[in-house]
Amino acid sequence: MARKTSGSPLSGPASPAPSRKGRGPAPDSAADGTAKVADAAAPGRAKAASASTPRAGRPRAGAAEATSAGGAKTKGGSSKDAPARASALEQPASEGVTEGRRSPKAAKAKPPASKKASITKAAASPGKATGRKPSGKAAADPAPAPRRRAVANAAAATHGRSVTPWTAEEITEAFARLEAINPEPLGELEYVNPFTLLVAVVLSAQATDAGVNKATRGLFAAASTPQAMAALGEEGIAGYIRTIGLYKGKANNVAALSRLLLERYGGEVPRDREALESLPGVGRKTANVVLNIAFQQPTIAVDTHLFRVANRTGLAPGKTPLAVEEALEARIPEHFKLHAHHWLILHGRYICKARLPDCFRCPIQDLCRWPEKNL
Repeated sequence: MARKTSGSPLSGPASPAPSRKGRGPAPDSAADGTAKVADAAAPGRAKAASASTPRAGRPRAGAAEATSAGGAKTKGGSSKDAPARASALEQPASEGVTEGRRSPKAAKAKPPASKKASITKAAASPGKATGRKPSGKAAADPAPAPRRRAVANAAAATHGRSVTPWTAEEITEAFARLEAINPEPLGELEYVNPFTLLVAVVLSAQATDAGVNKATRGLFAAASTPQAMAALGEEGIAGYIRTIGLYKGKANNVAALSRLLLERYGGEVPRDREALESLPGVGRKTANVVLNIAFQQPTIAVDTHLFRVANRTGLAPGKTPLAVEEALEARIPEHFKLHAHHWLILHGRYICKARLPDCFRCPIQDLCRWPEKNL
């Protein structure tokens, strides 16, 4: 969006003079130095300054008038000198010369304090230097996605404390609609066996599935078994997953759990939650995902999306992820339990989003208890 721009406080009338003997134009500060020299000069020198021979054979504007006026001066510098001195002061900074040479004082002159202050302010805040006023959108930094999601989840949890939960008939109806739309929902993490699934889920903490997939393609090509992963070691694993947040700690966990799988379980991924949760980097949610996808157990992993959906809609309100998980396991009919995890996560990721939910295309919006629908 175009912004209205006022004049720059650093702008001035100075225009660069042609270079002389390989030297560039005089610095901007010469304007102030020349003015000081001209003010302090005797009347005779004012005449010499204004009538000096122009460079490159080109006459300067006002030079003739300055000479004729200077020729009519009186002793002691009467009012007849005014035109000559005015001509010298009105010259551009690059042309302020005395007797055909640039004044040494003018070349070394420093900008006055006021100009220094304006330059300092301009460097500190470029918007002020150009006279631009930042718009409200540009001035305010957008909140990062995790922060927005946390705020949305907190609002959903608060709403869930006062909402009337869905009836058994409403739950059955909601999952029947989700099943009709997507009969065989799949997770979005890429894997080749239960072990690589476990590693992918561990790496997905505080990261997107797309980002994890990008990193694990190379990792799983190099090591797809606990033996190969343990041989790769922490540093070798870290080299593949540098693009993932908290990669150093995650590389340490993956290397450690690979060794433990070899030591305790013969290199196989255990099929029970307690054993999985004993591995480094594996919590309840990770264990539930592995049990559900790898071993087809009807577990429900409550992540940030599912927690929000359960509280917003009234499906299974709860103050904590564990409370929501227990409510869902108690209320969802057995027929829907295996895929309920994926239906709800995908629903929260793509429709019931944190900041701006797409309620206008939600297949269960008529059942939803959320009062701020985006229709």
